[in-house]
Amino acid sequence: MLAIRFKRVGRKHQPSFRIVVAEKRSKRDGLSIDDIGFYNPITKEFGVKKERLEHWLKVGAKPTPTVHNLLVNHKLVSGPKIKIKTKKGEPKQENQEIKNESQNQEQVQNNQNESVESNTTESSAA
Repeated sequence: MLAIRFKRVGRKHQPSFRIVVAEKRSKRDGLSIDDIGFYNPITKEFGVKKERLEHWLKVGAKPTPTVHNLLVNHKLVSGPKIKIKTKKGEPKQENQEIKNESQNQEQVQNNQNESVESNTTESSAA
């Protein structure tokens, strides 16, 4: 299966990417079938050969989510953006919600413990 994806070029701490067509299972910087564009994330410079992109999409090559979102931003592909999965797991907003829920649960448990302690001190004083 063919994929339209990034191939990293550039020096350390100065990333620059070529947009290439390559076999899905090949290495990121491995052999590519066709070079169809470039992207520099530092300067936000972007260029793509529209005819080659359309050709490879018709042939059946599928862009990776990051490349797809970049093409959607530049209106070369129609459709909504794709949510990108990260290795870290859940997005930051969901992590905040989970933290807030756990804090609320801790507060409820602390309140219950305080009420139990106050009940036991009242009964022992009587």
